[in-house]
Formats: sequence, structure tokens, C-alpha cells
Amino acid sequence: MKIKKFSNKPSDINERIGAKPVVCYPNNNIDENNLNILHITRKNLIKKNEIIIPPRDAKTFKVQKGEFFRIESIDGPQVGDLNLFNFSNLNEKFYSGKTRALYGTHLSVGDKMFSSFPYLRSLATITWDTLDWYDYDGDGGSVHDVIGTRCDPYTSKLLSGNDYHYCCHSNLTRALVKEKKLIIDEAEKIVHDVLNVFMLTGFTNDTKQYFMKASPVRPGDYLEFFAEIDLLGALSACPGGDCGSEHSSDIAKCYPLKVSIWQAEEKYLKDLIQSEISNYDRSHGID
Repeated sequence: MKIKKFSNKPSDINERIGAKPVVCYPNNNIDENNLNILHITRKNLIKKNEIIIPPRDAKTFKVQKGEFFRIESIDGPQVGDLNLFNFSNLNEKFYSGKTRALYGTHLSVGDKMFSSFPYLRSLATITWDTLDWYDYDGDGGSVHDVIGTRCDPYTSKLLSGNDYHYCCHSNLTRALVKEKKLIIDEAEKIVHDVLNVFMLTGFTNDTKQYFMKASPVRPGDYLEFFAEIDLLGALSACPGGDCGSEHSSDIAKCYPLKVSIWQAEEKYLKDLIQSEISNYDRSHGID
């Protein structure tokens, strides 16, 4: 955390500090033209299906390429942990780290959710966010983060010594076992770092530790996505409820979440630029 310092300051310290920051991955060349098309398209959607995610549990859902899906708060303030996979190839899954490097710590409208190597393509684009008014608060906190990994039983055991079976990692694992008939070892290995939907988080100013606050989400708020390939989603309703106090708890007040799937009229999408797998040549330098 860089709060324990044992080395001496160098004599040329003023020459070593104070450099201007340089954005590592400028995203100017990532296509943004699709968003205008998607905003027109979303005005003419027809609901196809909906799934209720019970508190402290997870479920999977399928979204076909060209459909929209929404994650919605329905009964009370509740955050959710989202995994996304290529429906036909579970090895291609959401890559929160690279998405964070491209778009920052928290996602909103127009940001794309990129997949893991060796694919690196957009799985989905965020098309609407009823909480985008929150922006960043005085503590640097905001909603829909890609900095937290997901609450899990291993860290819970490390910090508390207790076994807790309804962490989002556990919930997502069980949902995949049920949906894809996987053995638990297989499912657990493909569960990945999440988009923390509705969760209000940031890094503390002093120690730069990951923090959470009570989410501003209320019933009727939703985050909407456009599926750029056939997707398998998995969503856990976090056992921390609004995560205002703790995130692995049987005490926190928790509520269900709703996932709704929406069909779009193809005529609106005909000019959409398609998401493509990276064409990087992996064989270079290999005999």
C-alpha cells in the first residue's frame, strides 16, 4: 500500500517525481459510431424474456447477438456481479482488467466490455445507464466498477476464518454448474472478475484501498447492454445488498434483481459495425 517506507529519499528526488501522466491505452480509435445507431434502435424494442435473480443467489441467461438486455433493481437497493461469456465458447469471457485499462475504473454508456485473450473483441456495449447522473463523488467513488474482483469464499476465509457459501464467486460457480452441466472445478476456473453493477466503489485517498459505499440504486434503475455476439450471462445478487456495510453477509438486507431480454428490429442495425476477433498473428517467432 506504499505506507511503509524503509528506504532513504535520493538526493535527486525532485528530478524523479512530478512527471506528467500519459494515458496508457488511448481509446480514440475504438469505434463509437455504433452508439448513435443503438440509441435509435433501443427506442423500438420488444421484450422477449425476463429472469429474476433471487437474493444471495445467481442465475444464467442467454442473449442472442443483436439483442439488448437490462439489469434492473426491482424491490430495493441491490448490487449485482456480472460475468459474460461467448455462448459457444466459454473460454472467451469478459476481461475486466483490459476493459478497465481502456475505459477507466467505472463503466457507463458507450463503454464496451472486451473479451479475454486471444480474442479481445467487444462482447457488449453499454447503451443506457439510469445512474450516470452520479458521476464521481468527493471520495472518488462511482458506480458500475471494474476494479473489484467479486466477493469470494477464499478471501472471506482468509480475513475472518469463516466459511461463507453465498459469495458472488460461489453463486456464479453454482449457476454455471447447473446451466452447462460442468463439474465444479471446471466451472470455478472460468468464473472471472466482474462488472459490479450498481456498486458504489473507489480507492481511498490515503492508502488507495478499495472501498464501497451504500449504492444509490433504487427500484426502476437499470443498466442496459447490447449483445455484439451470442452471450451467456451469469448474474449474482450480492449478499451485501447495497454494499453499504459488508459484502459477504447473512445480515445485510438483500433484494432480487431482474434481467430482461429485448429484441431489436433488424432494419435499425443494418449499418452497425460488427465486433471482430483480434487478427494478431500469434505464431510470430514460434518455430
